[in-house]
Amino acid sequence: MSAYSSRSPGTKPKRRRLTHAQRFLRFLVFLGSLGTALLIAFHNRIPDVAGIGLVLDNAAPWLGLAVPALLLLAVASRSRTSLAFLLVPAFTWLFAFTPSIVPLAWTAPDQSAQTLTFASQNIKAGTGGAEDSALALSAHQSDVIALQELDAGSAQRVTDALATMYPHHFVVGTVGVWSKYPLRDSRSLDLGLGWKRALSTRVATGHGDIRLYAIHAASARPNDHVDRDEMLNQLATVVRADPHENIVAIGDFNATSTDRAFEGISAVLDEPNQDEGLFGFTWPQKPFPMMRLDHVLVRGLGVVSNTDLPAGRSDHLAIKTTVNLPGQ
Repeated sequence: MSAYSSRSPGTKPKRRRLTHAQRFLRFLVFLGSLGTALLIAFHNRIPDVAGIGLVLDNAAPWLGLAVPALLLLAVASRSRTSLAFLLVPAFTWLFAFTPSIVPLAWTAPDQSAQTLTFASQNIKAGTGGAEDSALALSAHQSDVIALQELDAGSAQRVTDALATMYPHHFVVGTVGVWSKYPLRDSRSLDLGLGWKRALSTRVATGHGDIRLYAIHAASARPNDHVDRDEMLNQLATVVRADPHENIVAIGDFNATSTDRAFEGISAVLDEPNQDEGLFGFTWPQKPFPMMRLDHVLVRGLGVVSNTDLPAGRSDHLAIKTTVNLPGQ
């Protein structure tokens, strides 16, 4: 052994001590990891003070972006412990959201000989695009088309454009449904607002009827979402009391599936995953979708396809869902 060796045989190399700055970064990674995991897991339990609850609920999937940001701090800290901290929010996010982003194609039932395809879009009032949206959704082989935010004259233009293939329709205020199949027991729903932004009808397919709810929930903004919450709560109450075995609720709910106001309706109806997986964000179209405000929820029906697509001039993407008819 050389006389100039810095250590004796068998001695362990000294562990490099972190600087004060690196220890501080490690502490920040710890706090950030713990805080992010808690927000992901319990965002809907944060008091909705100054609208923070609404923001956190609807931004919940995006909280995962904190992990790569914290990773940069962990690398800068040169601490393996920092990297271990990151496992907590990463696994919390995966546990919370993986079930909802698995591709429907992996678990969907086989398509039967008799199916029904629903399409829906908030066409954005004032764009003059209701007819364009309706024709685009018709071209996608939709059997039932629901439109929200209809303005003056647009419902009649849609009816005229779809008259040949969709002879059955029912319109309530700014919400309308056009169908290739007869619509029965149609009625308006005010859902506690005092004005009507929802409807209920029965689609008579000849292979079993389907109760359809079409809704355009009131807008939701920080400190201004009481009307929206009331509509969703009352819709959940109506659906819970509905004796029909096969139900579809579709439209612009102005809430994401992680919104605490959505818990009531998601407890009585199921939302299918997207064909190709991920979240299926529908709003805004540009520069890119950031939230899924438009939903289709079902009970008693096998969903074989569920996707979104552009149509017309709206700032919302349309949604399109195909189900096997009852008994198929």
